[in-house]
Amino acid sequence: MSVATRFAGLDRNTRVVSGVGTVLLTLTILSFLVAPALTGYLALAFAVFVGGAYLVDEENTARFLLFVTTTSTVLILAFITVYLLLNAFPVVREMGLYLLVGSDPFWNTGSNVYSLVPMVWGTLVTTIIATLVAAPLGVAGAVFISEIAPGWAREVVKPAVEMLAGIPSIVYGFIGFTLLNQFMQQELSLPTFGSLFVTGVVIGVMALPTVVSVGEDAIASVPDAMKNGAGALGATDWQTTTSVTLPAAFSGVSAAVLLGVGRAVGETMAATVILGNVTDLPDPLIDVFGNTITLTSLIASQYGAASGLQFSALFAAGVVLFVTVMGFSVGSQLIERRMQSRLGGEQ
Repeated sequence: MSVATRFAGLDRNTRVVSGVGTVLLTLTILSFLVAPALTGYLALAFAVFVGGAYLVDEENTARFLLFVTTTSTVLILAFITVYLLLNAFPVVREMGLYLLVGSDPFWNTGSNVYSLVPMVWGTLVTTIIATLVAAPLGVAGAVFISEIAPGWAREVVKPAVEMLAGIPSIVYGFIGFTLLNQFMQQELSLPTFGSLFVTGVVIGVMALPTVVSVGEDAIASVPDAMKNGAGALGATDWQTTTSVTLPAAFSGVSAAVLLGVGRAVGETMAATVILGNVTDLPDPLIDVFGNTITLTSLIASQYGAASGLQFSALFAAGVVLFVTVMGFSVGSQLIERRMQSRLGGEQ
């Protein structure tokens, strides 16, 4: 069935609200791209029309607004993707594969040579360290809240963990810079004031609320019948948790870890505060206490003074980061859907 046929099958009020509202919204978006001076007037006209339509036909207007908010998510994602790719294209055309596999010099603004190898390596190392921190502690916290903690402790611990997510990342970064960095330098005699290890630990702590919250929801979604059946067979509470609950919720727990890792990959301020603006690989390469830069800290520290090909290189870093985080998000969604399918008895 074509779009025109479906539109013709709607009642008159729905056609008027959807048609006029879509035209005004489309003109507003196009004016933003072509004639920004008219955007304000068209946006005002759209708001006035929606307000008047809501007073006359509340149901159809609400349905139209829900449709707009849903489709706008897809459109915004598409616009961001296209904008990133267009701005990253000049450096890709100029540098080619050197952008992703180039060797020393990696990043030289004077000679317009750009390679993202140190940034990708720094992001990879900090993400692995953050995962080693967030995954076991987050899963343990989720198990404790869902299966072990008494009611009064659950009422205290769960809100406290969720409050951690509300702390600004700059605060985490400042604490890591003033406490952990100085400790590593003074007590372990590290030569650099800033290390991938400290950054990974701080980001791992920042990812904990995500892993705990999503993991706790996954564990709580395991049917009680499975747990009661294990208890009826003589299993202890701990045996039920380790042998029944966690395996059944494995997909959801994995999704929680992936979401936490996605936050670790995209973390900006903590990495920018702790790490120095070093665009070289650590020496030796596996030195987790070395100092280099991540994709996010590269963009945050250099975008203000960037221009020309350097500006395009920062967009290329954004594309790599965008694709990586999107991959983690899609992967977590697929794993969570598989968990729901398994627990629901579907194949």
